[in-house]
Amino acid sequence: MAPSGRRRQTLGQGLDREVYQVVRRIFDERAQYGDSDTRLTFASVYDQIKSSNSSLNRKPKKLLEDSIERVLETIQQDAKDDSDEFVNVDTPTEEQRQKISSGLNKSIVGAWARPTQDSSDGLQSPKRSDAAPLTTGIAMDSNASTNHRSANGEPPQKRSRRARDNTQATIDHSPPTNVSLADLGGIEAVIEQFRALLVLPMTRPEIYVDGKIQPPRGILIHGPPGCGKTMIAHAFAAELPNVSFISISAPSIVSGMSGESEKALRDHFNEAKKVAPCLIFIDEIDAITPKRESAQREMEKRIVAQLLTCMDDLALEKTDGKPVIVLAATNRPDSLDAALRRGGRFDKEINMTVPDEKVREKILKALTRETILADDIDFALLAKRTPGFVGADLNDLVATAGATAIERVLNMIQETAESTTMIIDTPDEDSSIPPSLASLRRLIKYTTTNAYDPNSIEALSVTFNDFMTALPHIQPSALREGFATIPSTTFASIGALEKHISELTMTVTQPILNPSIYSNLGIAPSSGTLLWGPPGCGKTLLAKACANSSHANFISVKGPELLNKYVGESERAVRQVFNRARSSVPVIIFFDELDALVPKRDAAGSEASARVTNTLLTELDGVGTGREGIYVIAATNRPDMIDPAMLRPGRLETLLYVGLPDAAGRIDILRTLCKKLNNFVFDDSIAAIATECDGFSGADLEALLRRAGFAAITRCTSLGLPAGEVTMTAGDFETAKREVRRSVGVEDVKRYERLQEKLGMS
Repeated sequence: MAPSGRRRQTLGQGLDREVYQVVRRIFDERAQYGDSDTRLTFASVYDQIKSSNSSLNRKPKKLLEDSIERVLETIQQDAKDDSDEFVNVDTPTEEQRQKISSGLNKSIVGAWARPTQDSSDGLQSPKRSDAAPLTTGIAMDSNASTNHRSANGEPPQKRSRRARDNTQATIDHSPPTNVSLADLGGIEAVIEQFRALLVLPMTRPEIYVDGKIQPPRGILIHGPPGCGKTMIAHAFAAELPNVSFISISAPSIVSGMSGESEKALRDHFNEAKKVAPCLIFIDEIDAITPKRESAQREMEKRIVAQLLTCMDDLALEKTDGKPVIVLAATNRPDSLDAALRRGGRFDKEINMTVPDEKVREKILKALTRETILADDIDFALLAKRTPGFVGADLNDLVATAGATAIERVLNMIQETAESTTMIIDTPDEDSSIPPSLASLRRLIKYTTTNAYDPNSIEALSVTFNDFMTALPHIQPSALREGFATIPSTTFASIGALEKHISELTMTVTQPILNPSIYSNLGIAPSSGTLLWGPPGCGKTLLAKACANSSHANFISVKGPELLNKYVGESERAVRQVFNRARSSVPVIIFFDELDALVPKRDAAGSEASARVTNTLLTELDGVGTGREGIYVIAATNRPDMIDPAMLRPGRLETLLYVGLPDAAGRIDILRTLCKKLNNFVFDDSIAAIATECDGFSGADLEALLRRAGFAAITRCTSLGLPAGEVTMTAGDFETAKREVRRSVGVEDVKRYERLQEKLGMS
């Protein structure tokens, strides 16, 4: 009972409740660590709140101070009422401390005021309540109200602590056994780096201890998705004997409760120290270590700081000479906090790039090491046909080829089952079942009644044709956004441009297909090609056919689509194009309407366009990153508007003028266009019409063919002919010739001739 004559202090449901939870947490921490001082002061509670990241830290100072005073006064009153015999005891026993805690909890629960309908200030009646304690993010101690106990009588705090202890006890530190370095191909350079960084520190740490040399504490593995970062970390850990391995998925560290994420990190690192020598592998580390200056939440900053502290504690003198090395994998190394990549932390980095042709061949051989293959497999050709594929894509290709082989074997078994004309035991009234169902039943009966013979023609083996059948169904992960594809246009579908095709073959196609010719001679291929001329003459078709003939990826960039009104976004878009190209080599980047992207840099031009031009020039020069395997083709109708720096040697040095075709060229173009027509013969009458179309471009001739088709459809429909008998004649072309006009005027032709003389282009 409270002393008579003195009004008992009551607490509100809002701010007072949060302050009380802080007080209870301080008391529990002191009791947990054996602190004999159970008395709390105003200053200690206020400092604890101000040093935390809770919402109380943002409350007005006056309201917070008043609430702390009310809570402490209530606790003092109830402690005196419920346990007068222990108030003046300096060092209470554990039983006394528990009794005090029990009394405090029961009395504070009764101090929560209940809201009344006529209460205007939101405070509650001072009437004692028998309601159970409120469940909050901070759990009560073991003597809290029994209403919060579980079925076995265990309070929430003990349940949460036991769950955390069980989690820590179940941290798996056994090395992986399902992967080996023999399963990986083309990683000799990466294995050599791991050998120098891990073998001696893990197997002979005394060498470092005696020599007073610190081994590497962290190794950051970065590269595009699917290149084998996680697999090589597991595989190398499997090769090291008597070395523990703790794998951490970065998102699993994040917890919704304050402090739990940092504790999970500490638990894993403490466990690694106990079982050292140990390797810790953190997958997708960028999920928990963003740059602290741009972090959205305080929790992210605390996790980064905790990881930094844990890595600093991995020095050999702090681990009793037992090495603990952290491996981390990410495909976004630039998003990591800068403090992680300094010396003493992740000071060693291994870059796993997109495999080139030779590496892809080794990867394919490693993936099919245990696969039954036919004798016609050409791994070199498969590697050449898979530009931009990473290890995961090649694994998908092997799996799809295996599925294709299974389907081929299934069709063979189906044919055998059909040829045996097996009788299905069905009644006569079921003779009208669908043929597909009857075929399925014959297949099932055949496969269940006939044993598998490995020497039969039905034996499974993956052939080269299976790989080629599966290849069109696999889209490389670097190209999943649809940004780069291999076009279907071929040189055979282009007419009257033999000289241009020959030049592109020499400058682009051959360096991609036969790079050794140029490397043995000691020269570099052309750095870029500019196709210019009147519209509709085949500039874009030439670029697409060049990519198709070289089996290279093709990135088509319309000049204006990279421009953005926000400062810096246009330059970022240009850099992104080349970053994607580096992940898809060999690749051809085609800039259409280049004059819109890189106009002349002069006083009349805008600053934004000048920055875009500068960015593209630096990317063409390959500053810092290189341009090996990246070929640039650009097209424009206005070469005089392009900045002159783009046309110097080393950038767009090969200039090809794609002009209007002559009479022979128009005949060749129209003949090529007519190859796709059914039941049509290209004769001299059609050639004469093409000769008469003076000044027509390739696009104009295609429009002529389309209008002739419309005329043929109109004529045959008026005669009542069926769709299968609709044909095109010379008369249809004559009709179309009267409707189609040339798109390039005489004045335009003269202007392009003057540009040829001015620029000295042939």
